[in-house]
Amino acid sequence: MPLTTQATPTTYWLEHAWLGSHVEPGVTLQTADGRITAIRTGDATPPPGATVLRGLTLPGLANAHSHAFHRALRGTVQVGSGTFWTWREIMYSVADRLTPDSYFALARAVYAEMALAGITCVGEFHYLHHAPGGTRYDDPNAMGQALIAAAADAGIRITLLDTAYLSSGFGAPPDRHQLRFSDGTADRWAQRADALKEDREHVRIGAAIHSVRAVPAGQLGTVADWARERQAPLHVHLSEQTAENDACREAHGRTPTQLLADHGALGRRTTAVHATHLTDQDIALLGGSTTGVCMCPTTERDLADGIGPAARVQGAGSPLSLGSDSHAVIDLLEEARAMELDERLRTRTRGHWTAAALLRAATADGHAALGWDDAGTLETGALADLTTIALDSVRTAGPLPRLAAETAVFAASAADVRHTIVGGRQIVRDGVHTLVPDVPAALAESIAAVRG
Repeated sequence: MPLTTQATPTTYWLEHAWLGSHVEPGVTLQTADGRITAIRTGDATPPPGATVLRGLTLPGLANAHSHAFHRALRGTVQVGSGTFWTWREIMYSVADRLTPDSYFALARAVYAEMALAGITCVGEFHYLHHAPGGTRYDDPNAMGQALIAAAADAGIRITLLDTAYLSSGFGAPPDRHQLRFSDGTADRWAQRADALKEDREHVRIGAAIHSVRAVPAGQLGTVADWARERQAPLHVHLSEQTAENDACREAHGRTPTQLLADHGALGRRTTAVHATHLTDQDIALLGGSTTGVCMCPTTERDLADGIGPAARVQGAGSPLSLGSDSHAVIDLLEEARAMELDERLRTRTRGHWTAAALLRAATADGHAALGWDDAGTLETGALADLTTIALDSVRTAGPLPRLAAETAVFAASAADVRHTIVGGRQIVRDGVHTLVPDVPAALAESIAAVRG
């Protein structure tokens, strides 16, 4: 059964709960109509009839940046050497094979893997719009609708970040692989995106600028205005590669961040993804406009992109979120600790973020970046989206319960997720997905179908 709001009120007893600043033992949480209706602390034992969640229960995790079809690359791209640009050619070969049906099957399996990892909401950065060669499907949004349906079947929420991708680089026409990404102009992109509706409870519609190289400067404002008029999230790949920065300076005499600022694309509803290679002025522009930054450390290291200035952009005023991006692994706990550990390697000092701060990036701030301001916290009125981490696995056993948040962030993995609840319904119970019977088999079958 696809994701729907719970039909009857449910009471959960949380052995340990992370309440934003501390771990609280013995918390009773009541839910109805998909939301948390009451929270009571100090319950040493479960009340009668409560569903018991043993371990540490967090708000559901938000994966703020995903390309679902990249999951088919796992393992394949680890053969040999190369750069981001050689990796991209392999990625294109997978993209060329996808149809609405095969994309649905793959995304359903990928989103089920996310649910098993405690992710309750995904931001899907979606630019695979048309058939190979650019031919339109009868439904111009068939690929996007496949992703929305896949998320529902896997039991998680989705913000479909419909992406404008019009150029192979600073005004050059799309290459043969990119023809299926392009609507031709930003106006035609907007016309197609207008047909996407938030007509199901698990979906939000947002916008994305693929990058400043993929949307001509004169059309950046069209995408930004579309998002602003709808008060929708706007995401953009920013300065992931130095080559893009160099090309932008050559074409426009300014950095990608400055170009976005000049065309009104920065602001509190905007999230810059990666933001790896920034100048001091770039950081000031992002922070001063409260533009969010989504870090994807496992992908950034997998692609040898570099270590982004996460601490500096946050210090300048940018909220941080986290994404698994290319899905080299799907593990938001790994993304959280990687942000801290990468900063330790760069600076040779420790303690840039507390466990609480890293969990905020993975929960409340991640949801906010995706337009779900009512999710990501354990408090009355919030969406009843939860994930429970085992505290008795070989990775997590031993530390004091009051250190459960530190244990989760710095020692646990996706394999330690015991339960995932979305809208008050258990999607993962005791480590087993309740809607997709055999997730590994679903992944293997769907990936084999698109690898050729």
